[in-house]
Amino acid sequence: MVRLHVTADLPIRPVPLAYADRVEIRFGKAFPAVLVVDRAALDRLRAALDQAAAALAAGGDKA
Repeated sequence: MVRLHVTADLPIRPVPLAYADRVEIRFGKAFPAVLVVDRAALDRLRAALDQAAAALAAGGDKA
């Protein structure tokens, strides 16, 4: 498992890879960590982030 702590001041830059039908999401500057997401998985990732935000807003501690 790789754990990446994302903070409010961490640079996040999406880089579309149209030729591969993917997007790279780069975290950091000099030595970025990269999350590569297929186009078909973008909505699933978005839904997971929305679910996590809703759980935090509700005061939940569910993963």
